[in-house]
Amino acid sequence: MAKHKKFEVWTVISILMLAIFLLFMVYPMFGLLKQSVISPDGRFTFEQFGKFFSRSNYTVTILNSAKSTISVTLLSLALGIPFAYFYCFYRLKGSKLLFVVSILCCMSAPFIGAYSWIMLLGRGGVITAFMKNTFGINIGSIYGLKGILLVQSLKFFPLVFIYMNGAFKNIDNTLMEASANMGCTGVSRLFKIVMALSMPTILAAALMVFMQAFADFGTPMLLGEGFQTFPVLIYNQYLGENGQDYNFAATLAVIAVVVTAVAFFIQKWGTSKFKFSMNALHPVEKKPAKGLAGFLMHLYCYLLVAIAFMPQLYIIYLSFRKSSGAIFTEGYSLGNYQAAMRKLLMRSIKNTVFMGVVALAIIIVIAVLIAYLVVRRSNVINNGLDTIAMLPYIMPGAVIGLALLIAFGKQPFALTGTLTIMILSLVIRRLPYTIRSATATLMQISLSIEEASISLGASKMKTFVKVTIPMMANGILSGAILSWVAIITEISSSIILYNNKSITLTLSTYMAIVRGNYGMAAAFAAITTVVTIASLLLYLAVSKSEDVQL
Repeated sequence: MAKHKKFEVWTVISILMLAIFLLFMVYPMFGLLKQSVISPDGRFTFEQFGKFFSRSNYTVTILNSAKSTISVTLLSLALGIPFAYFYCFYRLKGSKLLFVVSILCCMSAPFIGAYSWIMLLGRGGVITAFMKNTFGINIGSIYGLKGILLVQSLKFFPLVFIYMNGAFKNIDNTLMEASANMGCTGVSRLFKIVMALSMPTILAAALMVFMQAFADFGTPMLLGEGFQTFPVLIYNQYLGENGQDYNFAATLAVIAVVVTAVAFFIQKWGTSKFKFSMNALHPVEKKPAKGLAGFLMHLYCYLLVAIAFMPQLYIIYLSFRKSSGAIFTEGYSLGNYQAAMRKLLMRSIKNTVFMGVVALAIIIVIAVLIAYLVVRRSNVINNGLDTIAMLPYIMPGAVIGLALLIAFGKQPFALTGTLTIMILSLVIRRLPYTIRSATATLMQISLSIEEASISLGASKMKTFVKVTIPMMANGILSGAILSWVAIITEISSSIILYNNKSITLTLSTYMAIVRGNYGMAAAFAAITTVVTIASLLLYLAVSKSEDVQL
């Protein structure tokens, strides 16, 4: 009888998790699909899809998104793979600094980098003016596709580095020695051995960059001008100058899910072609980076990181410059911070911290429970939970925001603009990555340890709480801090759901930029950047590891 009771606890948890996922994930997505095919007068129709595909000004946005996203993915791979190769296979001076700064580069909101690059390379930017006044060279405009590629590739190449860093560490040194004995060295070995062994990771990194770049709303919104992308089109249909069109916005969201789902399945198919396992019993020994080759490696790594990190430093600098609207004047002061204080700074900080902490707590609890159900109590329902939990992985933030708005924006819920719907969005957006991290950590813990606890008289639930969770602590904590960084820099879903009562630091930064209050925007962005840097440094101090889980 007691045994049956213990079993029922986890059955209840499975049913509860399923109910939560159906309500907050499946129901909103069903509502989104319904909104796309049901007209305002209740008719079933594909009229909205016909509207999209019949007008070139709409279809061009999907082509623009494909063009920019694929280009950013390729550029990020081209920048990140050599960086990771030099870092993992050679003893670079200041390698720890390179690691920390490169991680910091990818952990800020993308549009903050876009804003900073406008200040540097915009029509009146510092570098633009310097080149024109000093050398008479007009370097052109940062706006359009090239600006998006610059900002996003510098933002996302560290993601490739993080993935490849883990993959290169799993390559056994005996394979490298064997290839050298057969005359395969240098660039030839890089492509024939190292890249081939790392192909599953390269595809995983490419998918991550693709998803992040496709979902990015802020960068193309600030830099696109005539080059409009799909997330921007969704936002404009929701808050357009000609009024709201939820049905068409829902149609666009469904198309966005289809596009990202296709990319996801292509990546899965590609990965299936490279099925093998590696265990680095003899990890690769780093070689000294000497001579001309060593100099060029150091130059490449430090120059790349310096350029990528420069926008964050420049934002902090600008926050102390005197300003008047969109113009920065001579001298320094705390005026921008004082202006931010008068414009919801404290509320933004309070909301950011509160929503981040609550969302993070919910994410950790759900991720740990789902990981345990999937790994230790695998069945149809629990595996279904794992599949449903991964749905947000292939959804841009704007899609999730719109789905929640349609599902919970009217009675009996009426959550529009509340902290509750913002927290829901944050949990859904970040949950898949934390579940994957928790699942991977639990799979490395031997079941015999839990069995030993049970054999000593502890119940299964007590073993879970007292033994399993503490053993998962490092992985959970590391994932939690990285989730925190993603939460406090979220904008693509929040921009659709917020109002002044639920505004965050990231949203305050964006709204200040849109309104032309550049000094105030710099103050908001600087605070967000400092919080992000502090969070990452805390992560590195706690984890004491370079294996970052994203």
